[in-house]
Amino acid sequence: MPGEARAQTEGEIGSPYPTWPWIVTQLVPSPELVIQDGQPAFGARWQLTPVLFSFGIHRSQRPWRAFVVEPIVRHSGSLEWYVSPEYIALDDDFSRRFGLRTGVRSYVPLIERGDYLSLSFGTSVMRFQEQTAVAYEVGAHVLFGFLGTLLSYSPTPEGGRFISTLQLRFF
Repeated sequence: MPGEARAQTEGEIGSPYPTWPWIVTQLVPSPELVIQDGQPAFGARWQLTPVLFSFGIHRSQRPWRAFVVEPIVRHSGSLEWYVSPEYIALDDDFSRRFGLRTGVRSYVPLIERGDYLSLSFGTSVMRFQEQTAVAYEVGAHVLFGFLGTLLSYSPTPEGGRFISTLQLRFF
């Protein structure tokens, strides 16, 4: 019946859209500790999620998100493609301190549909200091996804690079 179809459409929760407060909070980077060749260095990382598919939300919600992703949609179980600009203080030349990472990451809920604890696993390709390398990562996320830690390893000819990120997410 036409009335039933309209009621279902009105009951669906649509995708969120960017607002000015959301845009401003996305400019706050997550701090990183980078260890390369046994030397620690400070870093900062931002994240942009062009596409996310959630397999853990209620079927009345749309599973696809673009750019703006609610915590419950991400941490209840999802697969995302992300782009992550980074600043890593490993070089004296300021222009060589910036890099870019793009990859895929999957979130698995552990406690309370991921609100209290979720894990993430991913892989990425990073371009930094005119080198391209693959990286593998694992993460744990708490407090509805607001706070997390990511550990990534990038095997390089010089022996590898470990990156520990304290991930802060504002929604």
